[in-house]
Amino acid sequence: MRNTPAFVYIATTADTKGQELEYVRNLIANLGLPPRTLDLSTSGMPSAYQTDVSALEIARYHPEGAQAVFCRNRGQAIAAMAVAFERFMLTRNDIAALLGLGGSGGTAIITPAMQQLPIGLPKLMVSSMAAGDVSGYVGASDIAMLYSVTDIAGLNRISRKVLSNAANQIAGAIRFHVDDDADSKPATGLTMFGVTTPCIKTITRAIEAEWDCLVFHATGSGGRAMEKLIDSHLLNAVLDLTTTEVCDYLFDGVLACNEDRFGAIARTGIPCVMSCGALDMINFGHPRTIPARYADRHFYNHNTQVTLMRTTVEENIHMGRWIGEKLNACEGNIRFVLPAGGVSALDAPGQPFWDPAALSAFARSLESTLKQTDKRLLVKTPYHINAPQFANVVIEQFHAISPIVE
Repeated sequence: MRNTPAFVYIATTADTKGQELEYVRNLIANLGLPPRTLDLSTSGMPSAYQTDVSALEIARYHPEGAQAVFCRNRGQAIAAMAVAFERFMLTRNDIAALLGLGGSGGTAIITPAMQQLPIGLPKLMVSSMAAGDVSGYVGASDIAMLYSVTDIAGLNRISRKVLSNAANQIAGAIRFHVDDDADSKPATGLTMFGVTTPCIKTITRAIEAEWDCLVFHATGSGGRAMEKLIDSHLLNAVLDLTTTEVCDYLFDGVLACNEDRFGAIARTGIPCVMSCGALDMINFGHPRTIPARYADRHFYNHNTQVTLMRTTVEENIHMGRWIGEKLNACEGNIRFVLPAGGVSALDAPGQPFWDPAALSAFARSLESTLKQTDKRLLVKTPYHINAPQFANVVIEQFHAISPIVE
């Protein structure tokens, strides 16, 4: 437990969910944890339930002031309160956990602030929206979503059970928190796809005695999660070897990153060894979901629900330029290691995506775009990405730019 006072923050729109807020506040207090209640109402009307922090106080954190929240347009008000609440929470240094209660509006207000809180700090959103696609609410954070079953519109035999479970989950997360930061090894993030697994496993085995290896599945959300940890200064180095999310972002695949891919590396200057793992493929779902304009392309059916499309020479030129421009913004130690023998298990002699011309086009485009310095270097190898020799080169480069500090 912390040595300084810390509170369980409980956030909702008290004008419509004050009864539930009071119920959860009492549950938390009875569990021996100090609660702090927050009102996120956007109506501008007073609530019958007293809270520790009023809606007006939180609304004042909006860059344009409270009037941006209490604007009498519900959609604009919700968006504005989300901004205000996010900024408010980022000023707090006494948060033990954040528990949110909401329908669609409340969930939209509360979860952006949850996404900004550190990984590991308990965050639980009790929501009527939690039975659907919650990716927009969770983002790359460790937010737990609990379906309310009934709407959060008064107390009943179901809502009392769900809210009691929520209070106990938060209490358990606080009381049984494991903090191993003091004794932990430095942490490095690694990106992996099934087709680059041998490479990542070889590297992990070689460095795990000295490094805590956090492997991220390069599915769009995996890359975002890794970069959130980088921005939060929870990683000491990066082995971003499977950059396949770029393919999907640039060419309409389903496992895409966003425009900010590699942005955290640039912002923090974290040491990074990078490669072009799985840049030979764009991911789609069932064949019937593939855009018609790609009908004449080269496909590989990974399974019944995943179809891979081979990237072309032109697309590789585009990716080389895009990645090179991103790396030019990085001022820390960067090594981009090129595997001239292929970038995935499917991109090898005799395999369905073997296309040396496409990889050569990527290499030329990257080299012509990248502004090499003593810190930002392109390292060429003749090896396949899954070859032990390639892993050895990566490990050598990693040790050169990410020394263990005793």
